[in-house]
Amino acid sequence: MHFPLLQDIVVILGLSILIIVAFQKLKLPSILGFLLAGIIAGPYAFNLISSSHEVELLSEIGIIFLLFVIGIEFSLKELAAIKNKVFIGGGIQVFGTIGFTTALALLMDIPWNTAVFLGFLFSLSSTAIVLKLMQEKGEVKSPHGKLAVGILIFQDIIVVPMMLFTPLLTGEADNILTTIGILTLKVLLVLVFIYILAKYIAPIIFKLVVKTRNKELFLLTVTVFCFAVAWLTASVGLSLALGAFFAGLIISESEYSHQATANVLPFREIFVSFFFVSVGTLLNLNFFFSHIGTIVLITLGVIVLKITVIALTAMFMHYPPRTIFLTAFTLFQIGEFSLLLSSTGVQNGLLEDAYYQYFLAVSILTMAATPFLMAAAPKLTDYIIQAPIPKAVRRRLKAYKARHVQDTLITEENLHDHLIIIGYGINGKNIAKAARNAKIPYAIAELSPDAFKEAKKNNEPVLFGDAAEDVILQHLHVQEARVIVIAISDPSATKKIVTIIRDYTKTACIIVRTRYVKEIDENLKIGADEVIPEEFETSIQIFTRVLKKYMVPNDDIQGFINQLRSSDYEMLTTVEGINTSLPTRQIRIPDKEVTSLYVESNTNKIVGKTVELSGIRKKYGVTILAIQRDKKYITEIKPDTLIMQGDLLFLFGNPDAINKLNKLFSV
Repeated sequence: MHFPLLQDIVVILGLSILIIVAFQKLKLPSILGFLLAGIIAGPYAFNLISSSHEVELLSEIGIIFLLFVIGIEFSLKELAAIKNKVFIGGGIQVFGTIGFTTALALLMDIPWNTAVFLGFLFSLSSTAIVLKLMQEKGEVKSPHGKLAVGILIFQDIIVVPMMLFTPLLTGEADNILTTIGILTLKVLLVLVFIYILAKYIAPIIFKLVVKTRNKELFLLTVTVFCFAVAWLTASVGLSLALGAFFAGLIISESEYSHQATANVLPFREIFVSFFFVSVGTLLNLNFFFSHIGTIVLITLGVIVLKITVIALTAMFMHYPPRTIFLTAFTLFQIGEFSLLLSSTGVQNGLLEDAYYQYFLAVSILTMAATPFLMAAAPKLTDYIIQAPIPKAVRRRLKAYKARHVQDTLITEENLHDHLIIIGYGINGKNIAKAARNAKIPYAIAELSPDAFKEAKKNNEPVLFGDAAEDVILQHLHVQEARVIVIAISDPSATKKIVTIIRDYTKTACIIVRTRYVKEIDENLKIGADEVIPEEFETSIQIFTRVLKKYMVPNDDIQGFINQLRSSDYEMLTTVEGINTSLPTRQIRIPDKEVTSLYVESNTNKIVGKTVELSGIRKKYGVTILAIQRDKKYITEIKPDTLIMQGDLLFLFGNPDAINKLNKLFSV
């Protein structure tokens, strides 16, 4: 039996493996490998794919899974926390890009409906590429990472209305208002049904499935749920992508969301790879090379346009220069949903074949440029910020910043021999709380508007600004600080801050919080005194509790932890480890154990009698170490201590004797 699609899958994945292996050695991102595999296997190169339509269907499944996972990770609580970044930042970026693109296209005598549609296409960035690269760099929770994620969320939401309004741009509808009204009604009805499904039906179904403890059934239920909701929205004239997003949003509100994500992710990676391959197959190489000059110019124009709009958006939201440029260098590309949306435009006659080929070529080039520009973003940002400008202008800018620094409860009197906390996240809040309780003078620097507002609400001595800028550190009197804690999630910004601080003071103790242990050496070399990686501190807390359960003495545990930290966690980062070993003074007395038993029975042999009269020690050879009665502990056990029903006895003795006592207590 001949199965062409199977042959195409083998060709696509096999070719992708070869290219990506080579790309990994060259340290190039795998996404570029999938695009190149599609170009090579496509009809304009070696034409290795015979079932191109079926491959496109596989790529659509990838989009469904992609939006489904986005929906799972997109909870209403998280949306509320970054609502300004999503709706204000995302709204300004999307509609600003649409406006500028439309105006420029009209100047080039492009029809107004095509001009607006091109604005739709250029306004979207690549969620798949950006989030993957940011996760690899550990920048998702950095200031520019949070802003980028907020804008991407808005783009993921707005793509659906764009799909709905695309047919209206053709002017074929008899009554646009009626069409919009019908579409709005459909959306509202679907939302009502989704709410009922999320509130009453889905929890019952998943609870029944989880009780079976069958992993295959759970995976099947999640998959069916995803496709069923997607099919529902498609059946009423909306998009599959919207339904998949709603399905993920429903599951995100349940306690099963993490497991659902873990189950779906492998499928998403496989099917999304088909999406990028299918994008590569669309590129007409003859058209590309015959118009390469124009394509490169348009690509540069799109990048400059998007960087400008994103930078203006971040400026409007009062972010400092570093966050502005890092965000702009992150979201400049054309996204995968633009490619999805472009097919709708072709179907409705909004994109001629030439426009479509230009758009595909520009999209692929911007996607291919993303990993390189994001990698170079920190250096480019530093160069732009430090660019040579007239001294008078720079002096006025610094004076302007100094006048407009927003702070509360920061005075000259308490900025001496003080603590500086950079970042008001979870760690920053806890450090501030400890400093307040210890009556240590401190000041906080925070550049996230939301975190700054929260700090002001909590009456914290906080200053709004980027600590990577001299004027902010000067305002905090960094040269007079005793300790400086850098608790932000931006590795490149952290290194820059440490370097600047050391230019002002050689005596202040700099403590850096990082996500990964690999960042320790770099920060220590440039001047940090202590670097604490979160990933291994979590491990230390876990095995500390494990060792306590094994009755390892506290002094030995603390000595082991101190030795581990002083070696910069080397034992946890090497396969063989270093010569750091835990003392073996664990309580492992032969034929003895420490345990606890409840006195459940009301036997007169034990209950109501003293420890001496009960005979627990004489008859069974078991020693009572302590007694928990209600919520109180009796730790001094005397011969006349009473044993009452409901007591929890902590015992030390022979396991067989303890088992006999257990039977007596439970009779």
